[in-house]
Amino acid sequence: MEQVFAPWRIEWVERDPEEKNIDGCPFCVLPERDADRESRIVARSEHAFVILNNYPYNPGHVMIIPYRHTGEWGDLPSEELLDHARLKVAAIDALDAALNPDGVNAGENIGGSAAGGSIDAHVHTHLVPRWGGDTNFMPVIGDTKVIVEALDDTYDRLHEAFASLPAATDEVESEHDIETDGPTRAVRLDFDD
Repeated sequence: MEQVFAPWRIEWVERDPEEKNIDGCPFCVLPERDADRESRIVARSEHAFVILNNYPYNPGHVMIIPYRHTGEWGDLPSEELLDHARLKVAAIDALDAALNPDGVNAGENIGGSAAGGSIDAHVHTHLVPRWGGDTNFMPVIGDTKVIVEALDDTYDRLHEAFASLPAATDEVESEHDIETDGPTRAVRLDFDD
């Protein structure tokens, strides 16, 4: 049997399932917490936020999520749709700067479980960085995907990339966690023209 070395997964194995339960929509609950890093929220704008996917297809797999809870894109007012689109562009720029992918897949699961989505009551957009050769025999033959970077390391790289964007506000110099020596608050972006 082949082994895949992934020591960062111990956090998931040793977690207290009761402690991690979220009562309600996770996309509504997570941004309300005062724990951006723990919640994996790497950037925020006025109407949306960027969060790392806890079960990424590739390193840097993020989701852009509007704060408004709705399962229909048509329910979002124009300013929220525009903010979401601008945050998606900023996220692609941050992914390019932090991870230098060869491309990015962007997608939305519209239509509930039939479309493959696990959270269909709150619209969101996935961005998945892609590299030439990132699909090899492991996922095709071995039905196993190897993620080569820990989420905390990806968070730090993306946080730095978001902080360097022109839309980043003065609030970028945020608190740092002594234990992780990393940022604890998401980068704030302002798209006002």
